[in-house]
Amino acid sequence: MTTQVEYSEPAASSWKDWRLAESLRFSPLVLVLLAIMLLAVAPPVMFLVNASLHETLPDGSPGVFTLRYYQQLVSGRFFVPSLINTLIYACGSSVIAIFIGTVQALIVERTNTPGRKLAFLAAIISLGVPHVLYVVAWLLLLGRSGPVNELIESLLHQPQALDVYSLWGMMLIEGIGFVPLTFLLMSSVLRSTDASFEEAAMMSGASPLRAFGSITLRMALPALCGLTLLIFVKAVESFEVPALVGLAGNVNVITTMIYQSSRRAGAPNYGEAGAYSMCLVVILLALMFWQNNLSRHAKRYQTITGKGFRPRVIDLGGWRHVTCAVLVGLFLMVTVVPVSMLAFTSFQPFYGGVSMEAFGRFSLENYHALFGPGSFRDSILNTLILGTMTATLVVPFTALCAWLVVRRSPGAWLIDQIASVPLVFPAIILSVAFLDVFVNMSLPLYGTLLSIILASSVRYLPYGMRYAFAGVIQIHSDLEEAASVSGANKAKLFLRVLAPLLATTLVSSWLLIFLVSVQAVSLPLLLVGPGSEIMSVTLFELWQNGQVTELAAMGMLWIALMTCVSVLFHLLTRRHQLNV
Repeated sequence: MTTQVEYSEPAASSWKDWRLAESLRFSPLVLVLLAIMLLAVAPPVMFLVNASLHETLPDGSPGVFTLRYYQQLVSGRFFVPSLINTLIYACGSSVIAIFIGTVQALIVERTNTPGRKLAFLAAIISLGVPHVLYVVAWLLLLGRSGPVNELIESLLHQPQALDVYSLWGMMLIEGIGFVPLTFLLMSSVLRSTDASFEEAAMMSGASPLRAFGSITLRMALPALCGLTLLIFVKAVESFEVPALVGLAGNVNVITTMIYQSSRRAGAPNYGEAGAYSMCLVVILLALMFWQNNLSRHAKRYQTITGKGFRPRVIDLGGWRHVTCAVLVGLFLMVTVVPVSMLAFTSFQPFYGGVSMEAFGRFSLENYHALFGPGSFRDSILNTLILGTMTATLVVPFTALCAWLVVRRSPGAWLIDQIASVPLVFPAIILSVAFLDVFVNMSLPLYGTLLSIILASSVRYLPYGMRYAFAGVIQIHSDLEEAASVSGANKAKLFLRVLAPLLATTLVSSWLLIFLVSVQAVSLPLLLVGPGSEIMSVTLFELWQNGQVTELAAMGMLWIALMTCVSVLFHLLTRRHQLNV
């Protein structure tokens, strides 16, 4: 007698219930890491929302519930103009950066211009210049007593033809400052685009320039839109240019309104700062939502297949010398001229413009002052401690988190989501949030170097996760399985198998986090106190106090150190083919 057993597919509801149960399972290690991450990320977010919905008492603590701050934004006369200025400033900066960076990338990746590969080294050197110093250099060049205005006045007999303390000045400085980053990212896009479509267009009679514009740029549209969004978001959340240029010209954007509300004389208005911050967060969330929708249709733009591809190099003939001059001119404009202006100013006992008399006043007095006792030397030491501790805390922690996420440990997906939360909050907003947290804590953390280290560690969690994730995903799980069969537990797996294989990735991640944490201004600006001064904030305050020559001397030393770190980071990433 034969018994037939009928097999039936599980119901869709049962499958969904199983998937939900699996997603809610958590391993003990994941629970510990989640608790640490929530403890770091949740308080500033909660305090920020809480501050925007409660009155600010004279001691800085929250009072009764209110929607007054949001009502003031809608009915007030400052929010709408600052929002319009923010959007215009971000759009203008993005257009300048994308145009110049794309032209530079096109010359380097698609032409036979001599010496074009040196553009990568030039871009890396440019990234070694802290943004606050870059802004100061351009203000010295284009300011009221700068050499550009003096040259125009001597040629056209028109006093102060250029007023850099304006919206166009902000867009110009910010846009040129983003050119190296735009060039590096756009170069990777053009390098990985199949040239067969361009060749087909040119065989049909199209010129190389028309083929590039009609074919290559359209195929790279998702990457170009993503890059434009990145520059736009960075401009929206930027602080150095709006603070140093905009405030002096009475041009307010949202980030400077947040800063002014938090540093208002008398009682800081954290509620108003929180309301401004939440509005900026909503704008950034909308932009990220738009980018996610765009990425869903990315398949229609894919050109790289298993057949292989090669980028086309166009022979420019005699025009290659013109494009070489363009690359040299861009390097001079983006890096050499601003740094040279800082170097010139650093040797002056006082800044009185560029003239032949000024060359006769050269001295090393400003550099001697840097190595003497005082805040300058303390700022350098504190900054090195800040960068070292931030990178040392973030890199091992995110490496462990990324390992669990890649290997799909139960519940690890939530780690990845929480680690991305700081990306939504611009640095100045996190600064306000952590200021509120530390002021209302029972522990005396406010104004200490430890508070800046903790805030920086939270800020750069996504940076560490991205690098560690990219490194772990390249390591096959068979190596870990072999170690497990030999009796290794998870601790030994991570320390003896994974960590050595990730060594280059972890070093590169460490250098990157060190570099960005020591150059940041807006995050530590509201958190520093006596004895916790750091370089970026000291440079910012020196400019506000009119100590230009001391600022330039300190900046030149810092540029030299940051350039060494940037070049080392570049060599590691290029040698081991790591994506930035």
